[in-house]
Amino acid sequence: MSDILAIYGSPRRNGNTAALLKHAVQGARDAGARVEEIVLRDMKISPCLEIYGCRETGRCVIKDDFHKVCDLIAASDGIMLASPIFFYTVSAHTKILMDRCQSLWVKKYWIDKVAYGMWEPKRQGLVISVGATRGKKLFDGMLLSMRYFFDVLDMKLWDSLLYRQLDLENDVLAHPEYLEQAYARGREFVHVVRKKI
Repeated sequence: MSDILAIYGSPRRNGNTAALLKHAVQGARDAGARVEEIVLRDMKISPCLEIYGCRETGRCVIKDDFHKVCDLIAASDGIMLASPIFFYTVSAHTKILMDRCQSLWVKKYWIDKVAYGMWEPKRQGLVISVGATRGKKLFDGMLLSMRYFFDVLDMKLWDSLLYRQLDLENDVLAHPEYLEQAYARGREFVHVVRKKI
């Protein structure tokens, strides 16, 4: 079991969100947390095929790396998830993971019959995202999706680090203050996660 699961959702291994998440992870580790890291682009995860094999047990019937990620999510007290913005939402790698968690939605709301809005968050989430433009609503769609995604995980969105006008691979390096903020929030996240809400 890890305190925190760090999920790299970018198609680029060394992009801006990866650099920011690495700093947040280092901050969390320096605060004493155990952090497990996964890179979604390295996983073999099918999109949801909407066959509803999960209706029996709440576990997806597609056999691939999703089950490893799902088990890591279940075993963590908090999640840090980083994704760049594509068309005002998360990357395809991140969205595939989110869609496959439909099986967890089925478990929570169909099998366990939890009433909508009648649950208490047990865990915390931190989201890191970057986008290339200055758009006022650049992160609105992503944040809405993340709130609903965290809902199914019994998780509260604790904070989001959102940065505009970062596009090319090393753009974030021109903003050391962003990296410092990610490190600091990673440290703070540990204290929040360990409070167990």
